[in-house]
Amino acid sequence: METVSAHSLEDDAPQLWEAFTAACSEEDYYQSWLGLQSGWIDGSVQALLVLAAPGGQLSPVAGWPQQGNDPVRLSDVIERVVEEQCGLLVELPERHYGMAYPLFIEDALHAVVAVELTVHDEAQLQQAMEQLQWGTAWLELLVRRRQAEEDQATLFRLKTAVDLLAETLGKEQFDEAAIAFTTELAAASGCERVSLGFMRGGHIKLESVSHSAEVGKKMNLTRAIEKVMEEAVLQRCEVTYPAQDGEVLICREHEALSRQQAMASIATFPLFCRDQYVGALTCERAADQPFTQRDMEFMRSVSSLVAPAMEEKYRLDRPVPVVLWQALCYQLEALFGAGHVGRKLFATIVLGVVIFFTTATGDYRLTADTSLEGAIRRAIVVPFDGYIDQAPGRAGDLVEQGQLLCSLDSRDLHLQKLAKVSQHRQMEQQYQDAVANHDRSQAVIIRAQLEQSQAEMDLLDARLSRTSLTAPFSGLVVSGDLSQRLGGAVEQGEVLFEVTPLDAYRVILKVDERRIGDVVVGQHGTLVLSSLPDNRYPFAVDKITPITKAEDGRNYFRVEAHLQQIDDSLRPGMEGVGKIDIDRRKLIAIWARDFVEWLQLTLWTWTS
Repeated sequence: METVSAHSLEDDAPQLWEAFTAACSEEDYYQSWLGLQSGWIDGSVQALLVLAAPGGQLSPVAGWPQQGNDPVRLSDVIERVVEEQCGLLVELPERHYGMAYPLFIEDALHAVVAVELTVHDEAQLQQAMEQLQWGTAWLELLVRRRQAEEDQATLFRLKTAVDLLAETLGKEQFDEAAIAFTTELAAASGCERVSLGFMRGGHIKLESVSHSAEVGKKMNLTRAIEKVMEEAVLQRCEVTYPAQDGEVLICREHEALSRQQAMASIATFPLFCRDQYVGALTCERAADQPFTQRDMEFMRSVSSLVAPAMEEKYRLDRPVPVVLWQALCYQLEALFGAGHVGRKLFATIVLGVVIFFTTATGDYRLTADTSLEGAIRRAIVVPFDGYIDQAPGRAGDLVEQGQLLCSLDSRDLHLQKLAKVSQHRQMEQQYQDAVANHDRSQAVIIRAQLEQSQAEMDLLDARLSRTSLTAPFSGLVVSGDLSQRLGGAVEQGEVLFEVTPLDAYRVILKVDERRIGDVVVGQHGTLVLSSLPDNRYPFAVDKITPITKAEDGRNYFRVEAHLQQIDDSLRPGMEGVGKIDIDRRKLIAIWARDFVEWLQLTLWTWTS
């Protein structure tokens, strides 16, 4: 390969510099820059500039000279520079040298420039390397300038998108927000018309058009725009017409709309939110203003930022029937579609519970506080006025029939009886004298007096026999304690003791007035006493008294029943809980009855 003469490079330097300063694209800039650098390096034979792509691949962007160069000779040098991450000088065949230098920007490899040259001494090599290092600063300047422009464009896009978002969120209603959004976006992007549509019933409905408060008057235009939006949503990507370089998409509806409105430039952006496509945004421009890549990025940023807010307002402003129907459809889709295992499990459990409560029945038993009473309660009363002599019995004692409970002082009665006996004997003597003297009338009188005296003595004997108060039957003394009243006076009719038998009991149930209608005579139940929780005692209802008793803020009816099984462990006065077997009902009716009745009363109170 021949070396380019220094004289020819000096002649071409003004032209290269002019081309470098007038470069309109990055390719021209790179080519002009490489030509200048090769011209300023003495002995340069050829040069190659490669750029590093985002994926790490290297691609050549400029070569010098433009014809006749052989980049293969420099490829090995460039690969070594990439591996070692530093500038290198490599000796090539035919006494040539390969020089390469990498350009790092923010610790990232951006480009590698390589030059093949012939030199005569070491100073020429050092000067060539310095020139190559200084020249890469111009490449860095280009990269920095391009990044600054991109950052500025990004900031502009973000500012505009945030302003549009603020304008959208500032409106309460969806219609106002949609008109404000499309109008402001049309003004910011230089579009003649911006249209916004959302999915409804599987199809897109046009909701707003910029600079227009009413949508739907131009039916042909409305249907055309909706078809354009559906075309983009179905393809799940942005669609532009005319299509950009390398874009292979179906744009039949876009082309039809362009011809209909004489607008050659149309771009549609699907709106993606909540893991689905919810609508589309269509922008239209005049034929002489096609959408550039920067315009597309701007539109994309705005739609991505504002779409969730618009979709939220759109959902909140839907009619209530539509909201309910879509919510139902969503739940059914989640329930019968793929995934959502937790929801399916929950629905299965709920369905099982519903089926269970629809079919399951159980015994409805009425619960009531219960106490035991003796079937008979005999009172031991004072037969006549007197004084207590002895009182061996007291409440809680188990007594046998005829056992002494209490005795009254009988001394006065004995004295009265002695007087009556003496008087009776005197009268008998008088009666015998009258008979002996044949005094018939006197004998009749005395006979009557004798009978009266005998009656008085019989009365005294009866009283003496009643001074001892005994148990009328075997049982339990439930009340009475005279141990502190020995010698005290008692009056006739005063109750001293109460005795009840232990072989017959009466069950007293306190039934809430709300449940008394369920109880009828003859029903059976089970009693559990607090002191005997392990035992179950069956009973049968005998009587429902029509008298209520207020207790703890509620009214109770007294229901009487008799035990069908008795043992020696039972005692009068024991308390427990009794359950009356009413009938068989559905479990849900049993468990929810209190709540249903409360709700009925509450509604009746509010609506009366």
